[in-house]
Amino acid sequence: MYRDNTLIPTEAIRLAALGQLAGAPTTLAELARAVRAFAARITGPSLDLLGSSLELLRYEGLVEPAPGTTDGSVRLTEAGHAALLDLLRANVRSPVDAVSKLILALKLRYLHLLPVAEQRHQLAFMVEASQTERARINELATRHAHEPGHLLAFLAHDLAQVEARIVWLEALVARLG
Repeated sequence: MYRDNTLIPTEAIRLAALGQLAGAPTTLAELARAVRAFAARITGPSLDLLGSSLELLRYEGLVEPAPGTTDGSVRLTEAGHAALLDLLRANVRSPVDAVSKLILALKLRYLHLLPVAEQRHQLAFMVEASQTERARINELATRHAHEPGHLLAFLAHDLAQVEARIVWLEALVARLG
């Protein structure tokens, strides 16, 4: 993790793999395909994200052979489930880049695996990160307001997306009760 307790790219892939396994046992080959497909649809193709081997999950004791299967399927161990929950509890950076957006999407995909109180806590982090992003965009727009060109229109578009994200996240918190 980074110093601010946010996930590094390899941890995003680990979150994707462990979250996928939380649903049902699968083979490492199928797990790799599922993780690669999800990550690529969020970030586009990225060698940085596909560099870590899912075989490490077995070596680290996070997965074990699924009982009653003969196809090499694996399932989460207790340590794997604990690692998944730790990754879900990590902070979120403002989704400025593709990796941050992937982490946000993964956390939302598997957020239901946390107790409701912790889901609310994580959503509060997401709202806070989005509010920080909003402040950054507003400051940039103010700083360059006098310049010609299309930067302000681009920033207005970005700001509208951030505002919509904040509203959506706050509504999600409200639905959780």
